[in-house]
Amino acid sequence: MSEQPISFGIELRRRRTAAGWSLTRLAMAVHYSKGHLSKVETGLKRPTSELARLCDAALCADGVLAALVPPTEATEAAPLPESRPDEEVWIMQWDADGSVRFAAMDRRHALALGASCLLAVAAGEEPAAAASPADAGLLQASRAMFDQYRRLGQSAEPGALVPPLVAQAQALRDLATRSAGGTRRGLLVLASRYAEFAGWMAQESGNDRAASWLTRRAVDLAQAGGDRHLATYALARQALISFYAGDAATTIALSGRAADTKDAPPRIRGLAAQQEAQGHALAGDHQACMRRLETARALLSADAGDPTLPVIGSSNLTDPVSMATGWCLYDLGRPQQAADILDAETALLPGHSVRNQVRYGMRRALSHAAAGHIEHACSVAGALLGPVSQVDSATVRADVRRLARLLTRHGSNAAVREITPQLTSVLRPTA
Repeated sequence: MSEQPISFGIELRRRRTAAGWSLTRLAMAVHYSKGHLSKVETGLKRPTSELARLCDAALCADGVLAALVPPTEATEAAPLPESRPDEEVWIMQWDADGSVRFAAMDRRHALALGASCLLAVAAGEEPAAAASPADAGLLQASRAMFDQYRRLGQSAEPGALVPPLVAQAQALRDLATRSAGGTRRGLLVLASRYAEFAGWMAQESGNDRAASWLTRRAVDLAQAGGDRHLATYALARQALISFYAGDAATTIALSGRAADTKDAPPRIRGLAAQQEAQGHALAGDHQACMRRLETARALLSADAGDPTLPVIGSSNLTDPVSMATGWCLYDLGRPQQAADILDAETALLPGHSVRNQVRYGMRRALSHAAAGHIEHACSVAGALLGPVSQVDSATVRADVRRLARLLTRHGSNAAVREITPQLTSVLRPTA
């Protein structure tokens, strides 16, 4: 038995007895059995990160107990690739089974073969021609098309959207090399938004490496178009990858840098502060989490926005900070508070926002289950299983797996027995 469960068990027992709590009282507070907690305290059972956060919150340990058991899914997040003039070219390929992948090729060989791929050449290196009314019209049409892709992204399988998004970014980039003035800059910035959204869809499909690469390319395009702020947002996007990998420290470091970039727009800084708050929640630091959520709310409220550009981040949440608060409270071991907030916020989601309904709805089900509302959690999750398969989100499936693990502690419950085969089916890899 490793030292981790032993040290956690000793500290848990010390804090429980210091608070005057019996094992029965703690078991009722965290919805684990008395026998399970006893084995955790003696080191006979390995504690999960979820149990550690629940005990931390119940005993007001200020993150000490949570820090002793980092998330089991924590992995080292891949760094955001640096852009180099002689870097490799990535060619998007469709395999025989319909899947999409990126293949690397030496840039010199790619050019020799006449290969064309997303951002194979640095934006702006070809001589610009005079702007034409046709280019301006195409910019307007592509902007409207982007909104439709964003809407489609709420209900379609994310991997299926990556190819057309990549192709559209390439087309806009190529047009920009033949345009001039404001039209050229507008085409490049819009191309950067397509590439950034393609990165998000790649992450949703479970391809973090492609997500990082596409985000880096989006930054290159934005800077070529005169928008230097997307590089700041890219830090927050990379922090999100670290967050889903369970790496609280990297999440906090990357998003904190973005949030503290004084010349960045309020929305970018606000989204970064919100992501930093989620990192603090993952680390079990309630006070730091709440402070950064307050900062996020103030910054997002101060954002005037640019109506000529697509909104960065989700545009379907009525109150993104409140939704993030509910998410954070679950990670902080306060599932009842999380469930109360998520109940209210998910009810406000628009009908077409299927991906958000699934993402936050599954976190809502998880919160209710952790709070002891097993039948209600099963009911909430059961209504989402069809849409879960529809949007096929890697990040949503992470919560489905958490819910399935949590429900195994209640195997005698009729609702759990009924939903377990459905959860297993949803999590089974597709052929």
